[in-house]
Amino acid sequence: MFRKILIANRGEIALRILCACRDLGLKTVAVYSEADRHSLHVRFADEAICIGPARSTRSYLDIPSVISAAEITNVDGIHPGYGFLSENADFAEVCETSGIKFIGPTPEVIRVMGHKQEARKVMHAAGVPILPGSTGTLASVEDAQELAASIGYPVMLKAAAGGGGRGMRVVRSDSELPSLFSQAQAEAMASFSCGDMYLEKLVDSPRHIEFQVLADHYGNVEILGERECSIQRRHQKLIEESPSPSVSPELRARITAALRSAIQSVGYTNAGTVEFLMDSQGRLYFIEVNARIQVEHGVTECVTGVDLVKAQIRIAAGHRLSDIVPSPVEIRGHAIECRVNAENPESFAPSPGRVTGLNLPGGIGVRVDTAAYTDGVIPPYYDSLVAKLIAYGQDRAEAIARMRRALGMFVVEGIYTTIPLHERILAHEDFASANFDTTWLARFLGQNGKT
Repeated sequence: MFRKILIANRGEIALRILCACRDLGLKTVAVYSEADRHSLHVRFADEAICIGPARSTRSYLDIPSVISAAEITNVDGIHPGYGFLSENADFAEVCETSGIKFIGPTPEVIRVMGHKQEARKVMHAAGVPILPGSTGTLASVEDAQELAASIGYPVMLKAAAGGGGRGMRVVRSDSELPSLFSQAQAEAMASFSCGDMYLEKLVDSPRHIEFQVLADHYGNVEILGERECSIQRRHQKLIEESPSPSVSPELRARITAALRSAIQSVGYTNAGTVEFLMDSQGRLYFIEVNARIQVEHGVTECVTGVDLVKAQIRIAAGHRLSDIVPSPVEIRGHAIECRVNAENPESFAPSPGRVTGLNLPGGIGVRVDTAAYTDGVIPPYYDSLVAKLIAYGQDRAEAIARMRRALGMFVVEGIYTTIPLHERILAHEDFASANFDTTWLARFLGQNGKT
């Protein structure tokens, strides 16, 4: 087992990793930017080192600074959390070269999974269903037009190295493809320093489903059920739940078997998430792999009883999966997560600032993951996530009831948050009946006079 772990992140995920380390009896090192000097992960870690100014490119994304902090404090492991350097194969490689264990997949696997076309090939070979589309990256606009004509419009252009909705464009006709191709490619270059594009058949109004994976260094793989992530705005998730109300036991079993084969074939280790789109016929199609812990991992923890962050650390330390999780993993009850963001719930404008008052909800079946505190500052430089509110119940109806109760008792003063929006969504009959897809929120906001 490790002696000391550096947490290469900030906010609630840094605290989440710190708690897992405490549970395992491990020392922790927090790195922080000047903007996060008074953050809770800095206060509660055993050691803390400032690695640069507020801009993430000169602090949390600065590989030499993070590695220097790790070497100065003599850590033997680095946990990257999500975002920032979590899926950076070069960072994982530098950790390896420096004799520090990267708590995540190997650099080689991160590279394969990070290139969506390569990931598609791996999944297709293992029998995981994929959408009709390009078998490699597109060489030109003309190649894209030829392929789109063969599979039929509408299609989706995607950045091969993309994520978070960047480098994506919906194309509904041949005439608009050239300009949209240029836009998507330019955005991909700006976001990922890679302009490679590929094309898939568009699934109109899909549901977004993802499966949680754990794999050890001995070829053992566990699939810990799925999460429903269809309530999202501009490809950014707002509400997640597990299990998905749209996935049958038979479909779950079939996808689990195919994923186990795919994950084993690529030599995947540690935690990961495999994302799918579901069409109106209930068919799943692979879209990408996130080679890291997800923001929404907590709902899976609630329904499986597995601490995923502790599992990551123990896998990286060489433990077998059989010593970490039960096999087969059982899904019990239902969990829902609402992402509480520092945004105006009417306009979605960012709302950074000082939290002047805070009441966190509690009671049976409620969990809050947050780094916010009274008089603490939500800085304008990073993601707007303030807290993850999770409600757990014996079934979906009880989870919804507990979430509505918790939202009503969640008070954040001094800044705007998305709590009122979540309350409106949870009160809607479509949510209660699980009658939604990835386009539902846009329609809901339109009906309520919002954009």
